[in-house]
Amino acid sequence: MIRNSPTARTVSRRRRIILPMMLAAVMLAACAPQPEAAESPTSSPSPSVPAPVSTFTPAPEPAPTTATAPLRGTDMPIEDAARPALSVKIDNQVDARPQYGLDRTDIVFEELVEGGLTRYVAVWHSDVPEGVGPVRSIRPMDPDIASPLGGIIAYSGGQARFVSMMKKTDLHNAIHGGRDDRFMSRTKERRAPHNVILRADDIVDHYDDLGAPEAQFLYSPSGWAPLFGRPSDGVDVRFSNASQRGWRWSEKKQSYQRSQAGKADTVDGGARITAKNVVVLEVGIDNRYGSIPKTIMVGKGQGWVSTGGHVMKVSWSKKDRDSRIVLRNAAGSEVRLAPGNTWIELMPKSGSISVL
Repeated sequence: MIRNSPTARTVSRRRRIILPMMLAAVMLAACAPQPEAAESPTSSPSPSVPAPVSTFTPAPEPAPTTATAPLRGTDMPIEDAARPALSVKIDNQVDARPQYGLDRTDIVFEELVEGGLTRYVAVWHSDVPEGVGPVRSIRPMDPDIASPLGGIIAYSGGQARFVSMMKKTDLHNAIHGGRDDRFMSRTKERRAPHNVILRADDIVDHYDDLGAPEAQFLYSPSGWAPLFGRPSDGVDVRFSNASQRGWRWSEKKQSYQRSQAGKADTVDGGARITAKNVVVLEVGIDNRYGSIPKTIMVGKGQGWVSTGGHVMKVSWSKKDRDSRIVLRNAAGSEVRLAPGNTWIELMPKSGSISVL
């Protein structure tokens, strides 16, 4: 019988020690926490990149510097557009000529007065001179002429019944000898009663809260005279045997030049009176006031419009005191004028017109 040798016993003892240790190690390894497996990448949308924010600020639109002049259809400084219209009774007797400021008017109405003479209701808005005149007295048709314009009416006085008629309008009445006398003075260059001068720019500035006038006519949007009617060199208009005037078209000046009694009609300083539009209205005369004729403004009639070297027959109408005059062609459409100033000849039916 073979006994276990020491080596065999040692091996046997080592096995008894190693085996349990290996078993314990395996168990420990099994029980030890295992590292988590890395998650497999999944496809997901990339976060959006915000669009760059623009820091550019566009320059503001420049503020307008001009406005359309309601009584001319031309451009005027925007700071002046809100001021009121100034209507003034202007003398046209021979001793009153040459007048002051008539070359800078927007609209002028020429009316028949006693003795077969004429006077003006001259209107300034887009271009107000320092002084205008000579200023004369009111007449019975003037409320019907000036009311649609609003603003100020300036005159030297008149019969109480005519002054009362004017004061019943919405216009501010500036009367020589009244509270607005500070704006009027008598020039030593003329003889009374043809020497009352109005400081136009001062009175307009003083009453600048009265509001701007409304447009009285339509104007061509092209900036040029509309070509209608037939070519014409101008017109001659007779109010009476004592009062004739003429208008001649100047191609060079692109305006009508005015004459009275066969002579060039000028203002103080020598400038010729001109107009872009000449409107002749045939009107009736009311003789209820004796020697003082009243032009009948409310109603309708026929007329002639000269502009751009052409003339056309029209009809006119005015429905009441405060309404503007409306000009229509044969088709019934409202007539457009050339942008610029306008003279309106209120020719009595007893007068005459010659179209050249």
